[in-house]
Amino acid sequence: MPSFAVELEAPDIAPYRTGNTGIDYVHRLDSGVPGPHVLVNAITHGNEICGAIALDFLFRRAIRPRRGVLTLSFANIAAYERFDPKDPGASRFVDEDFNRVWTLETLEGTRRSVELERARELRPVFEQADFLLDVHSMSTASAPLMLCHGLEKERAFALRTGYPGTVVCGPGHVEGLRMIEHKPFNDPANPQVALLVEAGEHWASATATHALDTVLRFIAAAGSLDFADVEDHIADKAPPRPRLLEVTDGIVARTDRFRFTAPYIGCEVFEKAGTVIAHDGDREIATPYDGAILIMPNHSGPGPGRKGRICRPVGEGSVDGA
Repeated sequence: MPSFAVELEAPDIAPYRTGNTGIDYVHRLDSGVPGPHVLVNAITHGNEICGAIALDFLFRRAIRPRRGVLTLSFANIAAYERFDPKDPGASRFVDEDFNRVWTLETLEGTRRSVELERARELRPVFEQADFLLDVHSMSTASAPLMLCHGLEKERAFALRTGYPGTVVCGPGHVEGLRMIEHKPFNDPANPQVALLVEAGEHWASATATHALDTVLRFIAAAGSLDFADVEDHIADKAPPRPRLLEVTDGIVARTDRFRFTAPYIGCEVFEKAGTVIAHDGDREIATPYDGAILIMPNHSGPGPGRKGRICRPVGEGSVDGA
C-alpha cells in the first residue's frame, strides 16, 4: 500500500446523526417549491473523507435549495467511525466494499454484512433522487475525474455540471455494480442520473477543494440552486472545457506479481500502441492503440484484481464527439 500524507481532518459528523428521514445520517432539505430531487452522498468508503468535509460545509453554511429537495447522505458510517489518520487506508469498509453490492440479486438476497445492511437501508432514499452524486477520492495524485457508466443522459449531465474537466465513461468493476449503476440510474429509459466524482488523492488538501467545487456545481446544474448562489464558495472559477473519455480496456492482474513499469498517477497519454505499461508475472501489458490514456492506476498491492483502465477520447466538450 503506498504511503500518503494526511493533510485533511475527518470532520465530526455525530451532530448529523439524527435527520428528518427516519434514517440515521440522512437529511432531507425541502424548499417547498417544485423542483428536482438532488442527492449528494459521502463516505461510500469510510476512508474517503473529502465528501464528509463537503457535506459538513453545506450544513455549517446553511446552504439550502431554492427549488425542489436536497438530500445529504453519509453512507458507510461504521467504516468512517474507524478512520485513523495513522492508518488511513484501513477503514475503507468493515465487511465488504459498499460500492460493489448494487445488483438486485445482492440487495434482495439473503446474504448479510455491515455494508449490505446499510445499502438496503439507503436504497429507497437513493431511488427517489432525480440526480445523485457519489463523492470519492483516489489512491494517486491524479487530476479529479467524473465517472459514469456511459449512458447518453449521464454524459450530457456531466458536461452540464462542467467539473471536473475529465469525464470517464464506462462500466465499473467485475466484482459487482457501483451505486451509480443501480437501477433506476442505469436504465436508459429512465431520466434519473447518478454520477461519481473521484476528487483527487486521498487526504490531500486540494481534494477537499475539488470535492466541494464538484458538489456545488452539481447542485446548481441540477437546478436546485442558481450558480450565483454557490459561486462565492467555488475555488476554481474558470475550469477548462470538459472532455469525455471512453473506457475501452480494463487492466486486470491475474497473478500476485503485478507491477506497473513506472509510478503512474493517471491521465498519462501513451503515444504509441504496444507501449508496455505493466508486467503481470511473465505477461506484458501493453497499450492497445496509439494515444491510449491510463486512468486510475492501482498500486495498492500485488494481488489479482483490477489495476486500472485504458481510455480514448470521445470528444472535447460535446456528447456526440463534435
